[in-house]
Amino acid sequence: MPLWLWCLLFVLESLYCWWIIGYGGARWIEGWKSFFMIEWFALDWTAEQIRLYVLIIWCFSVIWFVVGIIKPELRL
Repeated sequence: MPLWLWCLLFVLESLYCWWIIGYGGARWIEGWKSFFMIEWFALDWTAEQIRLYVLIIWCFSVIWFVVGIIKPELRL
């Protein structure tokens, strides 16, 4: 995967995470919408649980992004 695409995908994911964590996105997708926006196991989660899950996933994404920058062969 080219570097520009790797960076673009990370920026898009970061914007999505930023919206959920900081701008009320978790409240908006709480309930049945979380099935499509997060995953099937988030159906009965509260907004705070969704925010925590997205924060943890985003932290791992940051690590994976840095690893992909350093070792291009690990980009998926």
